[in-house]
Amino acid sequence: MLSLKQRRRAQTVVLGTIAWLVALIIFFPIFWMILTSFKTEIDAFATPPQLFFTPTLENYTSINERSDYFHFAWNSVVVSFGSTIIGMLIAVPAAYSMAFFETKRTKSTLLWMLSTKMLPPVGVLVPIYLLFKDTGMLDTKLGLVIIYTLINLPIMVWMAYTYFKEIPKDILEAARMDGATLFQEIWKVLLPMSKGGLASTVLLSLILCWNEAFWSLNLTASQAAPLTALIASYSSPEGLFWAKLSAVSTLACAPILVFGWISQKQLVRGLSFGAVK
Repeated sequence: MLSLKQRRRAQTVVLGTIAWLVALIIFFPIFWMILTSFKTEIDAFATPPQLFFTPTLENYTSINERSDYFHFAWNSVVVSFGSTIIGMLIAVPAAYSMAFFETKRTKSTLLWMLSTKMLPPVGVLVPIYLLFKDTGMLDTKLGLVIIYTLINLPIMVWMAYTYFKEIPKDILEAARMDGATLFQEIWKVLLPMSKGGLASTVLLSLILCWNEAFWSLNLTASQAAPLTALIASYSSPEGLFWAKLSAVSTLACAPILVFGWISQKQLVRGLSFGAVK
């Protein structure tokens, strides 16, 4: 008969093993993508798949010769950070008013905002395309910033609202009693207390913007095309070039993977603050 301490230790080992297995399963497609990027096209199509091969930089050289990677990467950076900044400037005041000046329609409004995320993007593609065409925003970074802000704003408001609800109203009332203005109340009291949660909101928005493909493929051509459009350009009528596609996908994913790895502490801390339970 195992003691309580031994059962807990065994449970910890089992759960740890399961967690590692799940992590490896999730990471394996990324590992295989990176591995394939160093193969030739013949090795990439080999059956059975080859784990050991002679690595080559041919695919990365081909990408550099065919397209300007840094042009697409810069577009992704500008669009992702631009839409995130604008989204936060809108989401924070909106979430503040809903969290601390709640009315009987607040919950309905939040649910309505979230329900817009359930709308298939293709259902509104034609009117948005025509609107962008008439206003001259097709294939512009400004157009992508606007559309990315709109599609991610409901999630940003929801997350910020949930974080703000965790903060006692008494603290804000005390700040008002001390003569704090509305701006000081938000800037010096509310934001510092919820910085972990807001940081996770910013990170999530950046990841969603960076990975967005539908709108970038349909609203851009070359000038404002981000990395997702560059990846799609390697699909041709002749078929898919798996090795080159893996190489360009690796280059597209690498910046956001590194950024996410560096910011993982802030992301976990923010998610545990109250937005996702």
